Amino acid sequence: MSAGQGPQDGPGFADLGFARVDTAREARQGLPEVVYGPGKTAAEVTAIVQRLLTANTGPVLVTRVDAGTAGEVLGEVPGGRWDEAARLLVWRPAPAGEFRLCVVSAGTSDGPVAAEAAAVASAVGLRVEVIRDVGVAGLHRLLAVAGELRRADAVIVVAGMEGALASAVGGLVAAPVVAVPTSTGYGASLEGVTALLAMLSSCAAGLTVVNIDSGFSAAMAAFRLARATRRPL
Repeated sequence: MSAGQGPQDGPGFADLGFARVDTAREARQGLPEVVYGPGKTAAEVTAIVQRLLTANTGPVLVTRVDAGTAGEVLGEVPGGRWDEAARLLVWRPAPAGEFRLCVVSAGTSDGPVAAEAAAVASAVGLRVEVIRDVGVAGLHRLLAVAGELRRADAVIVVAGMEGALASAVGGLVAAPVVAVPTSTGYGASLEGVTALLAMLSSCAAGLTVVNIDSGFSAAMAAFRLARATRRPL
C-alpha cells in the first residue's frame, strides 16, 4: 500500500468512510474535484481537502463555506485562503491565463452570486473582469460597457427579477454567454424561477443557462470553454 492510501481506496478514488473522494478528476477534466461545503463538518472538509491536495497538483476549492467552518479548516490545512464575499476556500489557485471572462451582474442584490462566479473562475486560472449593476432598467449603463463585453472570450450574466439582462448581453456579443438566474426579486419572481424560465426562453440564440444562484456552475462552464479553446482543431 502506497503512502497516503487508505485500506478501502479503489482505482481513482479514496474512501474516507464518509466520502469517496474522486482523486482522478484532475486527470480526466483538468481540475481536482471541487468540494461542496454545506452539510459537511469542518473535520470532514479538512479530511477531503487534505486528500485532494495530496492526490493532485491543481487548485483545491470548497464552495459555500461559512466563516466558522472556514476558520477551523484553515487552522488544520495551512496555505489556503477564504473569500468572504464568495464564501470560497481556495488552496493553490492557478495563475491567470489568457482566456478573458467577464462577469456582469444586473444589480447589487445579485452581488453574492456574481462574487462566487468570479472567485471560482479566477481560482481555476481564468482572467476575470467584473462589471456590476448594469441591469436593463437603465439600459444606457449596459451600452456604456458594451466594448468591454465584446473583448471577452466568454461572458457570465448574473440577473434576477425577470432575467432580461442575459438576452440583452446575448444580442450584443459574439462570445459564449452563460446566464445565471438569481433568486432576487419580488413575489412573482418565484425565488428565481421567473428569471430561469426567461433565460431558457431567450431569443438570443446559443445562450447557456445554469441553475438558480449557481455562480459556481457558470464558472465551471467557462472553465470548460477555456480548456476547449486550447485544444487543436
